[in-house]
Parts: sequence; structure tokens; C-alpha cells
Amino acid sequence: MFNKIIANNLKEFRSSRSWSLARAAAETGVSKAMLGQIERGESSPTMATLWKITQGFHLPMSVLLEPHSSSPQALEHQSKKQLSFDDNLQFRVLFAFDPTLRSEMFSHQMAPGKTHLSDPHEIGVIEDIIVIEGALEIKFTEQWQLLLAGETLRFKADQEHGYRNSTAEIVIFHNVIHYPKTIADH
Repeated sequence: MFNKIIANNLKEFRSSRSWSLARAAAETGVSKAMLGQIERGESSPTMATLWKITQGFHLPMSVLLEPHSSSPQALEHQSKKQLSFDDNLQFRVLFAFDPTLRSEMFSHQMAPGKTHLSDPHEIGVIEDIIVIEGALEIKFTEQWQLLLAGETLRFKADQEHGYRNSTAEIVIFHNVIHYPKTIADH
């Protein structure tokens, strides 16, 4: 079901812009073949691929992940579902993108010994990290910083950054992503 939601949303956004697969590939840096596979639901994209797509379309991440339905049950069901693009990081959408606040919020869970590195987001994107349980290392400005449960960090996410769990326990953290005006409302 998750791949179908992404497939439908990607087709909708590409169609609304009248972009060919070639144009979408040029804008996102994701190959035509991969975009086609995602649109057909034949491929489960990685988090890095989704970020490339959302940046190329100038969209917040959650609009690709959430069903575009007026049914409150569909939205409620999706927001409670734990998602994963790889073995390193699981997440769920807590609050989908809000065009007034220009932000979205995720809950992340990372297993012991795992690392997730992220390419720079669009210029002006800022992330807030709130560690709920465990210990998390955040990489930004080419250095790792340790955060313990209850600690927070705000950083510019338009640079390479990463998340690492060097402990033997699961870490749970929330991530609020703030977008500049250059990101479309949908």
C-alpha cells in the first residue's frame, strides 16, 4: 500500500506540472527508469531517492508519503503506520506538511549500531531534533554531536548531515522539518 501511495502522488505531481519522465529526471537527479518503476509501484524508493524527488519538485517529504484523500480514516491510519526505506531508520509521519507553519514532523526509530546519512536538503531547510529515548549522534558541519533523551538540536539541513546510534539500545527521536517559501504547498 505504501508504494502505491508514493506511486500515485508522484504521478499526480508530475502530471500537474505537465512534466515528462525525462523532465522529472532532469529536475530530481533520479533516472527516468527509476521514476517509472516508482510510478508503477515496482520499486520501493530509498529515503535518499525520495529526498531527491521532493527537492526536484520543490515539495515537502510528507506530501509524497501521505494519501491524498478527504477520508479522515485514511489519513489517521497512514499517520500511525511505521515506515522504513532501509534497515537503518524507521519512521512515521506525526504531522504532515502544514502550509501555514511550513513544517512537518516525523517520529524516527533507529536500531543499535545504525547510521543514516542525508544529502543536503534545499537551501533554507532547517531541522529540529528532539531525542525521546536513548542517545543519538547528529552529524552537521562535518562533526558528530551526542544528544541524550530530553535534549534537542536545531541545525541547517541544507548541508550534509546524518544520524547515528552508537549504543546497544534503540533510539527514538522526533524530527521537525521547516521549509522555506521556495517549497510548494502541494
